[in-house]
Amino acid sequence: MEGSIEARVSHEVDLWLRWLPKWQPGTHRARMRLCRTCFGSPVIAAAGLTTDVPHAVQHSMSMRMKLIIDAAVDDYTDRNLPLLQRELEEAERRDRARHYQPSEGLDPEAAGLELDPEPEDGQPFLFTLGGLAASSAPDAAGAGREAEASAPELSDEPRPLSDEEKQAIRAEVRLADEFAQQVGRRVCAELVKHRERITAGIATFVEPQVVALLADLGRELDSPMWPSS
Repeated sequence: MEGSIEARVSHEVDLWLRWLPKWQPGTHRARMRLCRTCFGSPVIAAAGLTTDVPHAVQHSMSMRMKLIIDAAVDDYTDRNLPLLQRELEEAERRDRARHYQPSEGLDPEAAGLELDPEPEDGQPFLFTLGGLAASSAPDAAGAGREAEASAPELSDEPRPLSDEEKQAIRAEVRLADEFAQQVGRRVCAELVKHRERITAGIATFVEPQVVALLADLGRELDSPMWPSS
């Protein structure tokens, strides 16, 4: 596991550094909601990205490390936690049958972000991805009911669990959480070793664009066309 974590962190940092030259400051109005993945994240701290780094750059690194942790936990669950694995598989099957899921299959740079822009007063959207996902649920549920008639074993409703099963699953969830925390600490420890080249990438590809953006903003504010009070 140790070698695997080390190799995967190094690989994901390599991919992040390849993506970094493609980053550009956003020109649209971003949502004001704090990102729960990045805000206060030990991964961001381990990478040295806590200060004066755009959120999109932080988020890409955070999600890449999350891929490592999720993969390790999935493997651990599959090998050691059969009850939890069964429940996760059944929940995933039901979710896929019911909903359109626009958040699936996204690149790490976009995964976990808001799918729709912040709405503006008086300018409603024709549709949103979130709205499509919500509106697809009734149709999928109807299709699920038709499937139930011919295949009762594929019922959308979860099988009731006994008290013993519930207790056992809670214990397995606790084990999975503890393992995820352990892997997360090891990922952060490995990430610190790459901080020098991460910092170099920020200095080369991010800071010049931020400086140029601030310079443009300063020129606009100093322009005689800017309304004065």
